[in-house]
Amino acid sequence: MTTSQKKPRKVIPIVSDTSQDGFVSLYEAQKKIYPRSTSGVFTNWRWITLWITQLVFYGMPWLEWGNRQALLLDISTHRFYIFGLILYPQDLIYLAVILIIAALALFLFTAVAGRLWCGFSCPQTVYTKIFLWVEGKIEGDRAARIKLDNSKLCVSKVFKKWLKHFVWISFSMWTGFTFLGYFSPIRGLIDGIVHFNLGPWETFWICFYGFATYGNAGFLREQVCKYMCPYARFQSAMFDKDTLIVTYDEERGEPRSGRSRKVNAKEKGLGDCIDCNFCVQVCPVGIDIRDGLQYECISCGLCIDACDSVMDKMEYPRGLIRFSTQNGLSQHWTKHQIVQKILRPRVLVYSGVLLALTIGLVASLGLRSSFTVDVMRDNGVMSRLMPGGFVENVYRLQVSNATETPEIYRISVSGLKGLSVASRKEFKVDPASSRTFSVSLQILDGTAKSGSHKIIFEIDALGKTEHVSERSIFYIAQ
Repeated sequence: MTTSQKKPRKVIPIVSDTSQDGFVSLYEAQKKIYPRSTSGVFTNWRWITLWITQLVFYGMPWLEWGNRQALLLDISTHRFYIFGLILYPQDLIYLAVILIIAALALFLFTAVAGRLWCGFSCPQTVYTKIFLWVEGKIEGDRAARIKLDNSKLCVSKVFKKWLKHFVWISFSMWTGFTFLGYFSPIRGLIDGIVHFNLGPWETFWICFYGFATYGNAGFLREQVCKYMCPYARFQSAMFDKDTLIVTYDEERGEPRSGRSRKVNAKEKGLGDCIDCNFCVQVCPVGIDIRDGLQYECISCGLCIDACDSVMDKMEYPRGLIRFSTQNGLSQHWTKHQIVQKILRPRVLVYSGVLLALTIGLVASLGLRSSFTVDVMRDNGVMSRLMPGGFVENVYRLQVSNATETPEIYRISVSGLKGLSVASRKEFKVDPASSRTFSVSLQILDGTAKSGSHKIIFEIDALGKTEHVSERSIFYIAQ
């Protein structure tokens, strides 16, 4: 190939930052997004889910169950209270299963309906919407916010910016306080704040979570969804061509062109899209849905509301942008045909595993004993000969009462003929607490041969018809 026949080399453009002489940036400058307010079905649903999630989040720590907080992962006492259920560190398997169920539910939901979780319930999305609402109330609508940011420094601008950040920080600190209230009794935190004796760690975590909320929802916003959230990266593994997503009907909308309502689009050979860019202006992550499926899309549906409002004004049919599937869009399926494709193998597998885990968790919690027992041999005394010709072994039994009433437990032993409890047989354990007892077992010397013998401790809750058995060994020296 001669020099004249060589293809021109592709030049990759480099974005230069002209604010500093001699400085060249290899990264594209990020433009601030000013989402435009809209109204419609999906906007209303976002507000409904926002109110529900935030009422639960801010209200749950104040809900009482008996004489305690209903939902509390108490770090200081190492107990997890879930209404009438009390879990201990040894019950962490239940928490692990709950997290697995939550993850599988998210996978199932994503396979069926895409990133609706992101658009309607994700904390990042919810708090960003709250912060944007505050910003809009103080600084004005989209045009007013752009104008304010581009204006010169003045008293009005400083006041509005100061007021906005004051409200943001106040709300963020309350959010951090509420979040910590799930791990430390929230009424104790209130007393600590009122009396100025809040501990250093409580102060640190309230500030940490507060400023994390302030930074993520106030400044990073869509950058979290686009670049920091791992869910946006691996969601493609759960998507297929029958997953419900926000779609733009290119066949109907193209070629796009601006026009008045009086223009006959069909006579001009134009599509229904009038290129108003409302769908882009309302998008909280700043993408153009008309460019096709993009991993940044959080399926909030705001572009659907914006487009439908424009279609109504132009007297065109709604649905130029709508929730559909790739197969449904390409094959012109009806809504009924799209819904029929929900029960596909991937969805059935997710549903089956999720159902099995949920049933197993509920059954396990239902059959779970109200108390647990740990048996530990006294390492200082393997076996000793007592007056009267008895051989004695000493044990320590730790009994954990998982109920909220005091319980009395009776101890007996089996597995070795002639073995009996030589110490106290009944013990009382306070509500939601553990107690360790010293228990001695004796057998007449010569009754059994020397060596280790398997035995079983039998512990009965006298206030309930519950029974726990724990294995151990009884050692007889030669």
